[in-house]
Amino acid sequence: MGAPRLRKVSSKKEFDTLVDDYITQGYEVLTSGENTSLLRKKEWGSAGGHLVVALLTVWWTIGIGNLVYALYSHYSAEQVMVKITETEVVPSK
Repeated sequence: MGAPRLRKVSSKKEFDTLVDDYITQGYEVLTSGENTSLLRKKEWGSAGGHLVVALLTVWWTIGIGNLVYALYSHYSAEQVMVKITETEVVPSK
């Protein structure tokens, strides 16, 4: 699993809107702070993937292969870090 994808926003309102959008798209909040939030896609593996694993392992593992595939898919799913960046105000001369 690689590092989470980083999405930067410039305001608290934009931050809240983006987090809500991700939750609507099927992400779950792993951690949430005042200026950051880590989200992960709710993923348990594709139907085709489960079918292939079942065809190859169900007779020997009694479905444990599918459980392992589902857990692997869930914990290695895409992660997104949403972060509020401080915008620097440059004083005018």
